[in-house]
Parts: sequence; C-alpha cells; structure tokens
Amino acid sequence: MKSEFVHLHVHSHYSLLDSTNKLDALCAKTKELGMRAIALTDHGNLFGAVEFYQKATEHLLKPIIGCELYVAPDNLTNKTVHPNGFERGFHLTVLATSEEGYRNLARLSTLGYTDGFYYNPRVDHELLAAHSRGLIALSGCLSGEASKWLLAGNENEAVKALHRGKDIFGKENFFYEIQDHGIEEQKQLTSFLIERSKADGIALVATNDVHYLTIEEAPSHDALLCIGTRKLLRDENRKRYNGDQFYLKSPEEMKRKFVYAPEAIEKTVEIAERIEFEFKFGLRHMPVFPVPIGEGSEAEFLEKTALEGLSKKFENIPIEYKKRFQEEMKIIISKGFAGYFLIVADFISEAKRRGIPVGPGRGSAAGSLVAYALGITEVDPIPYGLIFERFLNPERVSLPDIDVDICQERREEVISYVKERYGEDRVAQIITFGTFGARGVIRDVARIQDIPISEAERLTKLIPDQLKITLSESIETVPELKNASEKEHSSLFSTALKLEGLARHASRHAAGIVIGDLPITEIAPLYKDQEGNIITQFDMGSIEKLGLLKMDLLGLKTLTVINAVKKLIKPEINSNEIGPVPYDDEEVYKLLSSGHTLGVFQLDSSGIRELIAKVKPSQFEDLAALIALYRPGPMSLTEDFANRKHGRIKVTYLVPILEKILEDTYGIILYQEQVMKIAVELAGYSMAEADILRRAMSKKNRELMEKNRDRFIKGAVAKGINPKDASEIFNQIETFAGYGFNKSHAIAYAVVAYKTAWLKVHYPVEFMAVTLSYEMNNRDKLALYTEETRRMGIKILPPHVNFSMPLFLPENGSERTAIRCGLAAIKNVGIGACEAIAENRENKKYLSLWNFLTRVDSKKVNRRAVEALILSGAYDGLSHNRHSIMNALPQLWDKANAEHDSANSNQLSLFGDSPISEEPTIEKLPEFENLAAYELEYLGFYLNEHPLLKAFPPLKLMAAPNMSEGKNGWVVGMISKIDRILDKRGKEMAKVMLDTLHGRFDTLIFASTFQRYSKNLLEGKAIIMRGRFENGGRIIGDDVFGIEDKSWKAIISLENISDETLLASIKASIENGKEGNCKIELQIFSKGKQFRIKLPRMIDPMVLLSKELEAIQKNILLEPNFTPKNGNGSHFFA
Repeated sequence: MKSEFVHLHVHSHYSLLDSTNKLDALCAKTKELGMRAIALTDHGNLFGAVEFYQKATEHLLKPIIGCELYVAPDNLTNKTVHPNGFERGFHLTVLATSEEGYRNLARLSTLGYTDGFYYNPRVDHELLAAHSRGLIALSGCLSGEASKWLLAGNENEAVKALHRGKDIFGKENFFYEIQDHGIEEQKQLTSFLIERSKADGIALVATNDVHYLTIEEAPSHDALLCIGTRKLLRDENRKRYNGDQFYLKSPEEMKRKFVYAPEAIEKTVEIAERIEFEFKFGLRHMPVFPVPIGEGSEAEFLEKTALEGLSKKFENIPIEYKKRFQEEMKIIISKGFAGYFLIVADFISEAKRRGIPVGPGRGSAAGSLVAYALGITEVDPIPYGLIFERFLNPERVSLPDIDVDICQERREEVISYVKERYGEDRVAQIITFGTFGARGVIRDVARIQDIPISEAERLTKLIPDQLKITLSESIETVPELKNASEKEHSSLFSTALKLEGLARHASRHAAGIVIGDLPITEIAPLYKDQEGNIITQFDMGSIEKLGLLKMDLLGLKTLTVINAVKKLIKPEINSNEIGPVPYDDEEVYKLLSSGHTLGVFQLDSSGIRELIAKVKPSQFEDLAALIALYRPGPMSLTEDFANRKHGRIKVTYLVPILEKILEDTYGIILYQEQVMKIAVELAGYSMAEADILRRAMSKKNRELMEKNRDRFIKGAVAKGINPKDASEIFNQIETFAGYGFNKSHAIAYAVVAYKTAWLKVHYPVEFMAVTLSYEMNNRDKLALYTEETRRMGIKILPPHVNFSMPLFLPENGSERTAIRCGLAAIKNVGIGACEAIAENRENKKYLSLWNFLTRVDSKKVNRRAVEALILSGAYDGLSHNRHSIMNALPQLWDKANAEHDSANSNQLSLFGDSPISEEPTIEKLPEFENLAAYELEYLGFYLNEHPLLKAFPPLKLMAAPNMSEGKNGWVVGMISKIDRILDKRGKEMAKVMLDTLHGRFDTLIFASTFQRYSKNLLEGKAIIMRGRFENGGRIIGDDVFGIEDKSWKAIISLENISDETLLASIKASIENGKEGNCKIELQIFSKGKQFRIKLPRMIDPMVLLSKELEAIQKNILLEPNFTPKNGNGSHFFA
C-alpha cells in the first residue's frame, strides 16, 4: 500500500446525530485526498459496515471495518452511577483484521446492545478478552479509559488501563492513539502516551476523530449535536465539540500535525496493510427445515406435501396442473429452495391453525402453483395466467422472495413461533433507518435556532405534498420557499440542506425478518430497540447481500378488520373462512361502480374512487386492473382503459396473437406478465429469458434492451410477423414495461379488496362499525368514515357511559340499523378506562356523574378522562347538561375521592358497596354554545351541530348534494385540511378537505384557481366554491369565495295556499325583516300552474329562520345568488 496515511478513526452518519458524513461522499473525499484505504468506526455499532465496504470498494479504497466501542468501567451489568462519572463507558477504537475478528467485533457490538446498554451499548474488559482474536485496538480519544483517568488526576489508573489493553489484545495488536484537534487536554494526553510508548514498547498511531468532511461543515455538525441533545444553538451549557478540526484531513495535514511523531503516521499504513477481512457476498445461509423422521429429504417431503395439497383442491388433477406442478417443482428443487418453501408453508399453516388471519398472497409468489398447493397463497395462478418465472427465474441467481400478509394484531405471535421452531439465535427482525426529510429537517433546525413553531409549520406547509420530494426541489419550485431561503431564513435553510438525508434514528422494519443457518451474530451484528426487540444492525439490502434468508411478514390491518367483522356476524366463525364468497356478486359490482368504496381495501382514496367509478368494474379481472392502473406511471391510461371497456374506443390488436394476451385489459399492456408472454408467444423467448427482458426494461438497461430488440424482431419475423409490426410491438412493450405492474400481486390484492367490498354490501353495519373502530386514531379518516356511515343510512349514536363499549359496535338489536360510538374513540380516554367503565356497569347502570365517580376507580378513569367524557356527551341524559356537570366536576371529583379514601381506611369495599353520602347539589347553567367544537376536538367528528351552521345558520335550508358526474354547482363548506402540491409543470395547486353539512369531500384546486384564490384557501375558513363533481365524490374547484363575500337567493315554494294569515305573515316578515343580501323568489303552485314572483326587497338570510316563517321553513331552499358559468347546469350542494 503506497498511501502515506490512513484514517483509522472515522464516523459516518450512522453514529446517529453525531456525524454529517454520508458514506459515498466520505469515500469519494478520501480518494480525492490521495489515500488508498479508510476505516469506519461508528459509535458502538456496525450499522453502515456493508454499505461502507461496497462504497469504499467502488472508489478503489481498501475498507477497514471497525467500531468505537464503549467499555464499562467495571462489569457491563453494573448500571449505576460511577464515582468518577464514567458509567457511560470509555471509548475504545477497534478494527477487524480477519473473518474471526469481524465475528468477534459483531458479537461485542451485539452484546453491548443486548446485555450492557446503559446510556450507550457497553462491553466490559472480560468480554473484550473473550473476543479479542482478530482485532486491533487503539487506546482511544479523550474519552478513552487512559485519558479519562489521566485527566481525573489518577496517572496510576491510566497506566493500568494501557497495560490492560496490551494484555487483552496483545502487544502487537494494541496501539497508543494520539490525536491533535488543538485541544489543551489532548496535548497533555499525547505527552503522556509518548512517554508510555517508550516505557512500554507500544507503538503510537495518529488519528483524527473524523465527524465531518471539511472544516466548513463544523457548524452543520454543531447543529446536529443540538438536535440530538434537544438544545438551542444559543445555549451556553450544552454539548459541543472543542474547535473545528474534526474533519477528514489530508495526509499532508496529518504529517504537519504530527511532525514530532512521524512513526505514528507510518503506523496507520502498517495497520491498514494488516487488514485481511473481506465481506463474502453471494453466499447462501439457508436454514434447514426439520423434516419429520422417515420422510426423506427436504425435496422429497416438499413434493409429497405439495402434491397432497393439490389433491385436496382437485378431485382429479387436470393435466395442465400436473405439468405445471412438475415444472415448478423441478426448478425449486434444482435451485435448492425446497427448505424455503417448507419453512414458509409451515409458519403459515401454524398461523391458520391458531386462527391468525393470513392474506391470500402478496407479490410474485402468487404466480406459483406449488405455493398455492402448499397453502402459502390462496390464488390459483393458472386461470389468471400468472407466471412462475416472474417469481423464481431458473436463469437468475437470486433468493426467492415470498412476502406474507398477517393480521397486524398477531404478527408477533407468528414471529415467536418461527423463533421457537428454528432457534432464538437464528431469527431476527430487520433494522431500518429514519432519515431527515424535507419537512422534518426544517422543524428540527427551526427548533434549535429558536424560530417559533408557527413559523416552522408555515414553512413546512409550503413544501409540496409529493413523495420523496427534497428540500432543494421544493425551494426551486415554490417561490415563497426560495424567497425565505435567500432572505429571512437563509441560515435555517443552509443548515437544513446539509442535514437532509442523514440517518436520524434506528427502528424496526415494519415487515422484514431473517432466518439463518447459523446464529445471526456469526453473519451480522444485532441491535436491541427501545421496545426490547432484537433486530439486525444491517438493513434489508445489506442482509440480502450477505445471503441471509429475508422474508416480509407484513402486519395488514385489513385482515384484522375482516376477521373482526366476521366475529360480529358470527362469533364462532373460523377466522380463516369467510364464505364461500362468490366473485360474480352483482351487488358488489354495483357498489364498486358507484365509487362508494370508502373502507374497501386498496380502493379507499379519493383518486381511486374516482377511477373506479369511471371504469365501473363488472368482473374480477377489472378489479385487479384497477389496482394496477392506480399508480403514477399508468395513470395516463385510465381514460383509455375506461373508454375501451365501455366500447367508446374500439379495441384493436396489431397482430391477432396479442388478443389472447391482452383481452382482459382491453388491448392495453398493463402487467409485467403480459410483457413476458408477448416475448414468449411472438418472439420465441423462454419464460426465463422473457423475465430477464422484463427486468432490463423496468430498470431501463439500454444496452441489454438494444441487444434484445434485434433478437425480438428476428424471433417475431420467424413466426410470420412482418418486421415493421415486430418493431412497433417491441416499442410498445418497451414503453409499458417501465411501469408494468406485477399481475400476481394485483390478483392477490384484488381478492382482499373484493372480500371487503362483499362485507360492506352484505354486512354494512358490522363492516362500518369495525372500520370506524380501527380508524379511531386517524381523525381525518374517522370523520370521513362517519359521514360515509350516515350516507349509507346508518345512524351513529353518541358515546355513552351506560351503552358504549370501548369500540364502535352495532346497536338496535337484530335490526342493526345504528352504530354506537365507542368510548375509546374519545380523546384522553384509554382502553383501560373504557374497560373499567364497562366492567363496573355490568350489574347496574350509572345514574349520574356523581354515581359514576363514586363507583369507578379514579386511578383507572382519571379526571382528564372524565372531562373528555363530559365534553363528548357521554353523560348526556343522566342528569344535568354538559356545562353544569363540567363546572361541578372539581367539587364532585374531590368529594368522591375523599369518600373512597374514607371507605378504604375503614377497610370497607372500595368500589360499589361502601355507603356513599348524598349527591351534592349541582348548579344549573346554560348549555355550552360550542358543543360541536368540543365534539370535534374529542371525537374527531361532529355528533350534533356542524360549525358551518354556527357560522351561517341559514345553511340548514340548503339542498343535499347532487353528485351527478360532470355536473357543476356551488358547495358551501369549511376547510379542515389543505395540502399544497405541485402539478406537472411545477406550479402550486392544492388538495383540500372540505367539511360540508352532507359529508366531507376531497377537493382539487388546480394551479390557476389556486393562484387567484389563495387568500381564501385557509384551514378553518368557511367558503363557497364553484366546482364540478367527479365520480367517487371528488370535487374540482373553479372559484373560491369567503362565505361572507356573496349574496344569496331563497326560493319559497307554496302549494295551494289558502291560509291568508300565513301569507300575511310571510309578507310582513319579508317587508319588515332586516335588510340584507338575500333575494326572495316565491314559487307558487296553484291549480296545476306554477307562478314565480321575484320580490324587490333583499333581506338578511337570518330572517328566514324567524319564528314567523317557522311553519314554512321546510319549503325554503337557499342557494348562492350566482349565474352558471357554462351550459352544463348548476346544482347547489352544501
């Protein structure tokens, strides 16, 4: 190695919140500075080891895997304060020289998290001694053991620490580490270490504690420290680094720094030359399935078990199935994956045996007949034309990937079973890293700069609601952000841009687990999260590269919902049976075609509801196609798809053979499997070759695509297709393959979607009750679903301490025409409180708030919960109104607790049997005026009066919405949520959630409208909007006005009026009522004729609610006084 210096003490952003170094940039800078190797020594972990190894190799650098370990001052299990304050651990720089060294380092890091964690993941000297082989250790920085003792004034202990390191690692593997960041204490330490080096015969090694790339990045690193310690930049007494020298210095800089110890510079190169460890990629650590005795090999047992499963599905297995079965089995066995299929089938079978809901399939595995035979999937691949090679390509070296959906509430139970079956030490969940995103980094930096939260939120709301949009992209596309970044908030944005994308925290991946043939720590280190879960230190990509078997066990809420609905329908029903559910149910397709699919799996968003109402699916394959269509790539095909399905566009095929492949999607290439079949049928590819072509196209591999173009055309010509058509077909599949969807996944998820739609049609009350229960923590969805429930004609009854259970439940006996709001839906009322309330009323209902307080345990139902129960109406009808009992609560609460304490001291029964004093007198007060606001605050939806009626009471005279597709009209509502997004041209538009008297609507405001009316588009503002209804209930907004800005028109319809007194009353009310901005039009029906009379005087709309007009209010229709902008008709809706 010709390098003059090698950095051996380097941190990356995986030293969480203590380094701004991203690995690619770190390696690039190292190469730029002329070095040939570099170490990675993150704090206590190996999170970035695999990624670092690959990045370093790409930059032609020798990677050195290391770690800055924390060493406990005594035993790692001693988690008490140390007399000298050393309890968090001493720092020790450790490098792996060999395979054995890497395994030892992985064990040490693992044990630090699993056994020694106390502020930091700590090991101790005993562990170091047991796992020292193959490791080189440096004595550490200013936080090293010798340094800490020396600076504490105890040189003897410092010397002992150095000698202990030499004894543990061996004289040739332990070095005295010297650093120079311009810190006075370091000079003291360096002098000591130089002296000890001579006395002990231990070599010196020079390092720089690298936490950022360049000196200019020191302020960004300082900001990162503040974020990690939750301090303000201006705080004087906070953690900070002493100086700005913790950057990646060049060899020349390091030589100048250590001119007095050139041997310490040279030693870095010698150490680097000793490193022999290399990660071994491409291995396969497949666990062995425990085949029952006498059943032969894994392959034999798999074939037998799968054939038995297939025989149960068919009395006489069709020839096509036998052939497909044997072809798949041959590939599975030849690739060595028999054990993998058995493992997956085993834990799915066990889950079903325990009544744990399992999904019908996920991803490409649904294309396997063997998986279907084993019960891994519930999708027969042959009727749907699903392809095995899309799942497992015999010509590609890669592990299969069977992803499984599990009931989210019992996922951990399945993982526990896998651990019991294959060994606790051979199974782990997988880590994932949260990073600083565009919005989060603005909030974090604003906080440390002491910028008001309101201002930070204003800035974050300017960031477009676009997946993975970066801060720099946002600044370029939103003028207001650009202006802020250049002027008043330049410091905020410059820091945020440097921190964006750094790892912020580690957590457990939502789905991934690994199973190994060895203890996981032989391959990868482990981490213990805050919940006590043992997870890998390497992320999913790194795990796969090391050959560990990775599976996704995703907790899917919909499976939990389906199971809960079934239990409401028939409590004893088997959790994995729902049917049989016929897939040709006309009522289900009517529901789907209406677009009223809120709560239906995958068909719930406003966008797909609009799409589904356009397509109007009439068969199961249409449902799968919808799932495939609703993605950014093929969205442009949705109109074409709908028009072809409904015969508005004639479906034609370039060559006849395409019809068989594309008929289910009306001539459109939508699925990846269709691309593969075209290559096979038209150009003579094998399925395996077609899959490689499909992958090349989806990854836009130009070189491989061009090679295949010639081959495809030649193959098609050989089958009688003219070259021009062959070239055009290749162009088409090249275009569509980029966003073609996995049909196996679409079919499997269409099964779940159909089942939820079937439940909504046939068991609407049960379905909506469960859906509401599982969205209690999502206020936006809860409000949406409550309105949907009402639209379906189902009443939502208010929460009540005498009738509500924790969850939403059907009520009204066998008729089941209503749903009672669950107590757990109330903010600040936990499940424990709900259960205590329900349990205490089993024998006797509550009589009043006082009776309630004297019976329930105040430790389970605290005062905060009682306040929430009052304000949400849960005591309504028991005694006084909400205002009165809320006002009396402090007195009642204290008195009830005193009664409990007294009963307890007398050793009487604490709850229920104690003699309770008389109920205190409660002062009667007028009811709160803002009941609706309290209901929205505590429930997330309105039970009674909508705030629109409070803002403008005459709105109760409005008509219900006319939701005819394409109709224009005026909508009155209150903006509850607004998200700014960018259109295709990069201009700002908005998605608005509009609360109206008749439901909550998703509204789209395009850029031109947004620009004109942005001052009215504010959360909490009552507006009038001219718009167009689209299928699925979405509104396209064209004009937006404040409710106070426009005039009104009231049409009073009178039929066969003979009551002169009533007519006189109407006349007097209009003539004498307060003048205002509402025109009056009388519409009189008499003797088969209609007369319209426009009155000259304009009145205040509130006059329409006067007592004099109360008798005819049902005949009054109020609407905005606007003229339609086009001839498409105008319909008012509120």
